[in-house]
Amino acid sequence: MSKTQKASFTSVISVNPYNKTYFNNTSNFLTENKSPEYSKTQYVTSYLNTQDYINNNFEISKNIADEDLLDTINIKVYDELGLDQAIEYRIQYIETFNHKEDENRHLQVFLVDPEKLEETYKDSLSSMKYIDIITPTPLLIKALYSKEIIRNKGAHCFIYFEENDAFLSIYDKQDFIYTKSLKYSFTSMHEIFCELYGEKVSYRDFITFLSKESLKHTTSEYKTYIFKLYKKIFQDIDSILNYAKKAFEIEKIEHLYVGSQINCKSKLYEIAEIELKVESYDFDFDYGFESNNIYVDQIHSLMHLNATLDDDEKYLCNFSSFHRPPKFIHRQSGKIIILTLISLIIAFIYPVSYWFLSYAQDIQYNLLQSEYSTVHNEKTIREKTIRAKEKEKKEFTVLLKEEELDYTSKKDTLMQIHEVKVNYPMKAKIITFLVQDFNTYAIKIEKIKYTETANKKVLTLHIITNKDKKITNLLEYLTKKYAQKFKFSLEQILYDEEKNMYLSELKVEIL
Repeated sequence: MSKTQKASFTSVISVNPYNKTYFNNTSNFLTENKSPEYSKTQYVTSYLNTQDYINNNFEISKNIADEDLLDTINIKVYDELGLDQAIEYRIQYIETFNHKEDENRHLQVFLVDPEKLEETYKDSLSSMKYIDIITPTPLLIKALYSKEIIRNKGAHCFIYFEENDAFLSIYDKQDFIYTKSLKYSFTSMHEIFCELYGEKVSYRDFITFLSKESLKHTTSEYKTYIFKLYKKIFQDIDSILNYAKKAFEIEKIEHLYVGSQINCKSKLYEIAEIELKVESYDFDFDYGFESNNIYVDQIHSLMHLNATLDDDEKYLCNFSSFHRPPKFIHRQSGKIIILTLISLIIAFIYPVSYWFLSYAQDIQYNLLQSEYSTVHNEKTIREKTIRAKEKEKKEFTVLLKEEELDYTSKKDTLMQIHEVKVNYPMKAKIITFLVQDFNTYAIKIEKIKYTETANKKVLTLHIITNKDKKITNLLEYLTKKYAQKFKFSLEQILYDEEKNMYLSELKVEIL
């Protein structure tokens, strides 16, 4: 908390609206609160899991002024994500600075459906009344860097499993760059485990096994299937990490941190290190709080750590619309009560003040009469101005339509130019790749034909060689080498007796 908050609040309470758990922090001592209540002197912090928000990375030109930035983001977000215009999403963003030489600003944008927000916090608000700050899960991790709990500036991956959600977040150079919802909440894990085991096991027994039994020492028949479950989870995570490294040009994930909402007996980070071949650690850091040996999950700890940051850091991306009540004198009810008290006082001194009020009313009337004359003259002038402006507006509307037609024409021309600049080099690049392989198998290309439909792009290559075996060998080689990029097919191989050569049409479908 900032200095002002330390003076204003005696405690901090963290809220998990998904499993209805609450933890109080008083003098850096964490205790679970089973029945939270409204209090003016407590600071309330909460979070949104990955299922309750949309996150995407956008680039905005640095030439756009700060006062126009939010409007630009709104337009870009709705357009590029194809959002329903009927829903007025709440939008927050943070800027990342890993691209200092870039001409654009790189923004991480978060969107939340207000109705979803109301539904998520309905039960918690019935007792708490207000929430000061609601932060998307991956941004809570930023506090670990701000408080210098993690000082390394390499690429780090954070994995966290909850009862109804799981997520993976990546920070690079201490900046948040990527997050991904995982389909492996404990509820989902339970369903997958039952499929692997072949029998229905109660969710409670499944969680009990994870929290009480270590895979290193257990003799339970569940052991083999839990291993299979973890292997499946980390295989999928490995695919996500490979994608993220390519997408964000990350050479190496230096450290990986794994945590969970329940206190798993088996060390998940040890399993992750074996499966992912990345140096891994427990997500549980020294947050600087005492907890009397009770298990506090990492999200609650991060929320309390986030509450210790300065306002300009922790309120950077706040989705709370459940603000605490204003001071008494700023509320409507407070204003009414104050006015009532003043009226009563006036009523008692009315005989004395009657003459004074009558005199003041006459003065006010004269002032209003004078003000009326001035306002009336000003009104007449403005009405004339408005009529003139409306006439100008009609004229400009005609000019605007002409400009729109000109813009549409120029836009179509530019799109045609773009088609030529982008697609033609692409075809040439593909042919260059293939010609190298054709030369290896001593096969010549006589003619090339390109066709394109709404959903298919096909290059037809007329090839010739002295042996039909070379054609089949080439087809086999190309199919293996470019399985993810192209689909190869040929219908027949013909023999030209005059030329003593074999001919065929090789079709290359671009995937």
